[in-house]
Amino acid sequence: MNMPYIKNLCFIVLLLFQGFAIKAQNNFSSLGESALSLNHKVSNTYSMNFAFRSRYVLYNDDGLQYQQQQVDVYHFSTFKLNYYHKLSFGIYYRNRDWFETGSNETRFTQQYNYIKQTLGVRYGHRFRTEQRILDTKTIYRQRYRFAVDFPLNGEKLDIGETYLVSTLEGLLSLSKPDNPETDIRLSSQIGWQINEKLKLQTGIEHRLEAFNLVAKNSLFVLTSAILKI
Repeated sequence: MNMPYIKNLCFIVLLLFQGFAIKAQNNFSSLGESALSLNHKVSNTYSMNFAFRSRYVLYNDDGLQYQQQQVDVYHFSTFKLNYYHKLSFGIYYRNRDWFETGSNETRFTQQYNYIKQTLGVRYGHRFRTEQRILDTKTIYRQRYRFAVDFPLNGEKLDIGETYLVSTLEGLLSLSKPDNPETDIRLSSQIGWQINEKLKLQTGIEHRLEAFNLVAKNSLFVLTSAILKI
């Protein structure tokens, strides 16, 4: 089985999975997220990331609408252990008070990444722990994400070409006195390598939230710009 066949099959399976997942859902909403990510390589072993993100409601039980929900600002410091392994530590701030849509949040993150590349296809395993500090409680969340990305033309991404990024993630949230909550997130995005420093991405993400309690389905429309500085 050759690599182009594997890539096409992966792409089709992911699209079909998302199509079935979002079809005929109850308790459904659609939101948009727009983000700007700034990456800076300090040395061969240390890099920094700063990101700004806006989230807004596009559809819920009241129908189509636009309602700003929150703005996020976050930072990650990443330490490269070797070619395959990285450790990251982050701090994150979410503001919902401005829009009267819920509690503000401060979040601390610890993250381990393992990445391997074979014939132009990159596979990533990410393990993340988070401490989410809200007004009335602290949530301890554990996350695992599997990611695949590859160029849509050939085995190497050149300037002006497109690529596909797809992820599958499981989440477990623990807090007192609430019951444990489990979520699943599945996303597919198409990206463009505009030049050596700039990438643009857009796609969709389906979130099945609290499916062990009262399931909620959300479809996110994602847009982002990733800039090296």
